Amino acid sequence: MINTVIFDMDGVIVDTEPVHYFAYQQHFKHLGVDVPDEMYATFTGNSTKNVYQKLKEAFQLLDEVDGLVDYKRELFNNAFDQKEDLDLLPGVKDLIVDLHSNGMQLVLASSSAKVTIGRVFRRFDLYPYFTHIVSGEDFPKSKPHPAIFEKAAELSGSPKEECIVIEDSTNGIKAAKAADIFCIGYKSENAVLQELAEANMVISHFNELNFEKIKNII
Repeated sequence: MINTVIFDMDGVIVDTEPVHYFAYQQHFKHLGVDVPDEMYATFTGNSTKNVYQKLKEAFQLLDEVDGLVDYKRELFNNAFDQKEDLDLLPGVKDLIVDLHSNGMQLVLASSSAKVTIGRVFRRFDLYPYFTHIVSGEDFPKSKPHPAIFEKAAELSGSPKEECIVIEDSTNGIKAAKAADIFCIGYKSENAVLQELAEANMVISHFNELNFEKIKNII
């Protein structure tokens, strides 16, 4: 029986991808680099630090990675604060409340930095529902490496067989599978070039899930 649900954040709980995209594009222009959409799509699920490590290698950037990350984060934070129409994805808050009220443990495992997670959780009052928050900035390798989900399962205190992951990205699904955790792929309308075939099941709206369905999913 499932007793822990591990949520990704970007593209699953809240669609910050347009904000990230805007910030990245501003920064790419500033750096004078042309990043094709196909290459950008491979960054989904990666930490910002890992994205800039890849960009530094691909475009022989002279800037230090930490400085690049800080600059992009400032661009993102400014855009985030100005975007009044930013909202949770349809149905996800109802699912979170339903799972929490029925005693299901919820853990966040996001590639986002802690400061970004904090902005989202404060804006939408999500802290009361989650027992643990795991940020990708604490790991040397990003998804598809399984470390973040292995840590989330460890913190939950539940065996992996009693956990599931909800993900929207190819890299996230690969990470869940590598961690040997059942994975639900969320097919967001805003997901670009993401392949969900490796997920154990795929949904297109969170109203397809509830406590009873998840509890007995395996």
